[in-house]
Amino acid sequence: MTRHVLRALLQYGAVLFAAVCLNFALPRLAPGDAVDYLFPPEQAGSLTPEERTQVLEQFGLDQPVWVQFQRYLLGLARGDLLYSVRYGRPVLDLLLERLGWTLLLVGCALVIATVVGALLGFRSAWRRGTVGDAGVLSGVMLVDSMPPFFVGMLFILLFSVQLGWLPTFGAQVVSNAEGLAYLAEVGERLALPLATLVLASIGPVYLAARSALVIELQEDYVVMAEAKGLSPRSVRRHAQRNALLPVSTVTMIGLATLVGGAAVVETVFSYPGMGRLIYESVLARDYPVLQGAFLFLAVGVILANFVNDLLYPLLDPRVRPSRAPT
Repeated sequence: MTRHVLRALLQYGAVLFAAVCLNFALPRLAPGDAVDYLFPPEQAGSLTPEERTQVLEQFGLDQPVWVQFQRYLLGLARGDLLYSVRYGRPVLDLLLERLGWTLLLVGCALVIATVVGALLGFRSAWRRGTVGDAGVLSGVMLVDSMPPFFVGMLFILLFSVQLGWLPTFGAQVVSNAEGLAYLAEVGERLALPLATLVLASIGPVYLAARSALVIELQEDYVVMAEAKGLSPRSVRRHAQRNALLPVSTVTMIGLATLVGGAAVVETVFSYPGMGRLIYESVLARDYPVLQGAFLFLAVGVILANFVNDLLYPLLDPRVRPSRAPT
């Protein structure tokens, strides 16, 4: 087991280093002067040649690439992700301010979509070929085909404009509420973007759970268990545990897609997360913030897949590394 963990650490460490290298290279491979990516267009166009030279020296962009890369790695080790052009603040501080709201939204959506999608998929697989299975499959496919921004706009029109039940934007509580009242107001503002993101991400989990359990129900051990007289509940429990591995894989792979969908949902609901920050930074051409945000997202996806690798042996004993005979 220790060898498996060490091997996974080396593999994901190499992937993380590749992501860091790519994050460093992309702004430098883009066409145009590096100064143009540090300032808004109107400000960059008004700089004199002397001011451009001063900016290049200030950010170390006049140095050879290998020197810039060395400084970049040292800056990452110190937590230095440069300064935001739009806000004039350290990029790390901006990302940490928004990270909590995104983790709340994406984390809750990931858990709910995984649990509901797996339960629906397992239920459909157990009743495959019935009218109920066809109805659930059609409904999930219909919801999954709708873009997240469209679902979000429908929710705003229905629950905010027509019914007036929930607020339309934001996550910060404007009142002086504290304790449970504060949590209740945060929950009200979280409800619509969370529901939108869950509906947008439940489809792949449902399909993975359904297809995995259908395959497991055709295995010999299921036929043997039924022949021995085990109750349907016991047979279902054994088959569902073996079907969890593909569900776990799809969930973690879909994490990157979920974060991408969160950017759209946060923009629709003006939710103050990292997705909204990325959208605002694209409009302002705030490349230091974009570079830092993409690095954060890459690290998050890599960590999620590393945790998923560690969970594999717990979900399915068949993938546990075999011990050498003594």
